[in-house]
Amino acid sequence: MSRAVEESNRRMLRARDAMDRSYSQPLDIPSLARIAHVSEAHFIRTFRATFGETPHRYLQRRRVERAMFLLRETERSVTDICFAVGFTSLGTFSRTFRDIVGEPPSTYRRRPGIVAAPTCFAMAWMRPSSFGEAPGQQG
Repeated sequence: MSRAVEESNRRMLRARDAMDRSYSQPLDIPSLARIAHVSEAHFIRTFRATFGETPHRYLQRRRVERAMFLLRETERSVTDICFAVGFTSLGTFSRTFRDIVGEPPSTYRRRPGIVAAPTCFAMAWMRPSSFGEAPGQQG
């Protein structure tokens, strides 16, 4: 790996780490591009090449991951969880959640719990991989 590619990867990791830390806050491409010290267009292209998805898709998946945890582990309302993870619209949250997970948040909440398994296996099994890969979405 060349030094330039290594530096580019490091910059993209900095931006992704910022997204992981502040997923519930409003995040925009200009501020993320500034963190990575690149232009907005270059940031989007390079982020996708590095991580296999756009920054917007990554952020939505990260928010849905957190919502999945809150739905399983708390009694908070779906609306409260929607706003807590950074969505500004319940409709967008529900549609995005269904696209990623394959079922609406209220149905997901009623699912039986995970059987006893090492945490790494449970997390790998529960983690949504990307849009369009939810059960029942293949065709």
